[in-house]
Amino acid sequence: MNNLKTIGRIIYAIPFGIFGLMHMMMAGNMSGMVPAWVPGGIIWVYITGLALIAASVSIVTKKQIYLACLLLAGLLGVFVLTIHLPMLLSGDQMAMGSLLKDTISLGGALLIAGLFRDEN
Repeated sequence: MNNLKTIGRIIYAIPFGIFGLMHMMMAGNMSGMVPAWVPGGIIWVYITGLALIAASVSIVTKKQIYLACLLLAGLLGVFVLTIHLPMLLSGDQMAMGSLLKDTISLGGALLIAGLFRDEN
């Protein structure tokens, strides 16, 4: 059982590290996704990238995993509510995939937080 938990935790964390690196390398392309009413634009892409990388490292190393997963779930919830849902409601059907991906990932973050709550 512990092997499955370890493998699942690492497989879950790796894409967030990759997404974080993508935010850092392609910040200019991603800055258009920051809602217009949010000041700062591209800086939020970099902050998000760092947050995703930090969450990934925390989940892999099991350091502050409970807090990292709660914060990751919050970040993903913000993405769903401020980026993907408005895009979907404005008629962009391609946003559905991102909305579902982030919703699934949010649920996974909460699940991992619950599994590791007592280990911190």
